[in-house]
Amino acid sequence: MPVDSALFENLRNELRRGSLVLAVLTQLRSEQYGYTLRKALAEHGMAIDEGTLYPLLRRLETQGLLVSEWREEEKRNKRFYKISRDGKLVLKQLLAEWQGIGLALEEVLKESGHGNS
Repeated sequence: MPVDSALFENLRNELRRGSLVLAVLTQLRSEQYGYTLRKALAEHGMAIDEGTLYPLLRRLETQGLLVSEWREEEKRNKRFYKISRDGKLVLKQLLAEWQGIGLALEEVLKESGHGNS
């Protein structure tokens, strides 16, 4: 029996949501504006549309994890983003958590016969 594609898509989006936060914070260890960030994420297999990226950037900035500033570049105003000091601390904690979850999940999958080993 095939899985409901809408159900799969919702679960897939849920799974990606936390991953995108990690990817964005990691990429913004060096300053970038939205377009270059989207491009870099896509090049690493983490495609994200503008309607998801910009609200995420605003939320992370509101939470104090990013800082941004408007600057003129190539005769256009662009908003540049960079991880904040607090963002670096949170990223470090999130990465440790991510690695712990990954190890635990590998064990669960291995026990159930779905792992790579």
